[in-house]
Amino acid sequence: MIALEALTKRYGPGPPAVDRLSLEVVSGEVCALVGPSGSGKSTTLRMINRLIEPTSGKIWLDGEDVTAMPVVELRRRMGYVIQQVGLFPHLTVGDNVATVPRLLGWDRRRVRDRVAELLTLVGLDPGMYAKRWPHELSGGQRQRVGVARALGADPPLLLMDEPFGAIDPITRNRLQTEFLDLQQRVRKTVVLVTHDLEEAVRLGDRIAVLSEGGHLEQYATPGEVLGAPATPFVADFVGDDRSLRRLGVVVLKPVDVEPVERGEDLGSVLDGPRVSIGASLREALVAILESPKGVVAVEDAEGGGVVGVLRPASVHAAARRSLLPES
Repeated sequence: MIALEALTKRYGPGPPAVDRLSLEVVSGEVCALVGPSGSGKSTTLRMINRLIEPTSGKIWLDGEDVTAMPVVELRRRMGYVIQQVGLFPHLTVGDNVATVPRLLGWDRRRVRDRVAELLTLVGLDPGMYAKRWPHELSGGQRQRVGVARALGADPPLLLMDEPFGAIDPITRNRLQTEFLDLQQRVRKTVVLVTHDLEEAVRLGDRIAVLSEGGHLEQYATPGEVLGAPATPFVADFVGDDRSLRRLGVVVLKPVDVEPVERGEDLGSVLDGPRVSIGASLREALVAILESPKGVVAVEDAEGGGVVGVLRPASVHAAARRSLLPES
């Protein structure tokens, strides 16, 4: 869907803000750009939609050179969500969401139907919210409207710059969950900027770890970044507790499940917490810790009943096995 080729941005004679950055984002995936302050995350995002013009390099969108497109045409093919949302305060929620479809000349009925569809998609009742003003909404509701507006003309690419950064932790967690649910339905290609590694791991299909000056240190799946840091910088950035973090992105497989041991009281195990095939190892470990027996029943992902049990040693073995290359 989108490829960056030796993308560079300089603001003068000093070191570049972004230095020859190259990576590709597969259609329908979420690429999370993460790194410390000064690593060029937001600068990279703004070069993609040309809010900032690159000094050199190429940006390809569906095989077309972005730098050769008219800016207005380019931005209509990209949704853009920022941290402070940026809703127009003098427009109602519905009119905010309708911004791009109206610029594209859609007729009134089509615009009205699209606004209703998008507000419903992000969990806001059109009848209740379309006529409200931005200042009447909570921070989380404004962020939802920002996402709906970005999806207005159904763009293939969604750019998100710290979209949940200015929201309280509880609302942020809920919005992250809603984003994952939404992505399952709309399957947009997303480039997401975040300073929060936990958010990158939770939301990203692949993570680009950038160091100061926009140097790409590693571009891989969350499990690979946490399980096999490519450089000392990445190892330091993801922290000493990366093995615990990785439990959240490794899923429980049938091969990880153990049979019930002879003499084991399955009834007491069934009375405790349960997990399903496909749950994360983190969920499995939490269930084990909450179980008085230190063992939990594992259910089939398709609802076919209990297929075995899970013990602490099972989680350890599963975590170690996930580090091995796929055969």
